[in-house]
Amino acid sequence: MALRTAPRSLYPQMVTGVGISDLRVLIANERRDRLELLARVVAGLGHEVIAREIDVREVGAVTAREHPDVALVGLGLSSEHALELIAEIVHESTCPVIALLSARDPAYIHEAAKRGVFAYIVDADAEELQSAIDITLQRFAEYHNLQGAFGRRAQTERAKGILMERYQVDERQAFAMLRDHARNCGQKLVHVAQAVLDGHLLLPANPGANRDGGSRAKLAAAPDEGTQESGP
Repeated sequence: MALRTAPRSLYPQMVTGVGISDLRVLIANERRDRLELLARVVAGLGHEVIAREIDVREVGAVTAREHPDVALVGLGLSSEHALELIAEIVHESTCPVIALLSARDPAYIHEAAKRGVFAYIVDADAEELQSAIDITLQRFAEYHNLQGAFGRRAQTERAKGILMERYQVDERQAFAMLRDHARNCGQKLVHVAQAVLDGHLLLPANPGANRDGGSRAKLAAAPDEGTQESGP
């Protein structure tokens, strides 16, 4: 048995938080005999098989409805059929998808990675399958957490840029504004940054600079609904 993760640049962005026992597993395969065999193996490991799918036209809807913790897609008679199954599941799912192969097939693995498969397993028995699922979920969680960190950093950088433009301050001052507002309001920095991004969509361009060319030292509170700013 060999467990390999797909090329990192092709990983889907998905949410995690599932454990590595008592999983809800979706299985898919063009061959019904392989599907039934895999279902018995998964059930024997203590997991719940929530769906057994053959039809490409049905697998997407089932995935969206059932929200599996992990999906296992076996390679049957047609590699194209298996690839279509993977693509449909990845499109609808927030879980890692693992491709199961009886023999190494680099061309198929490459195409499966392009469609978003997270990992693949070659010639696995029950014990090896469980170990592979455990490793995949752990790697999936690590990847998701890393992507989340990148996303939070990007939010903060964008919010800093908005404050720099509106209040005519430098990067250090903009970050201090976000940090101080978060502390004063008892909120996380990323939540304040997101509020700045959301509010920016509703505001006109360049209202922040003072008329005398100075800069404001703190985040301005939004006026109460129904009030108007006084004139000059």
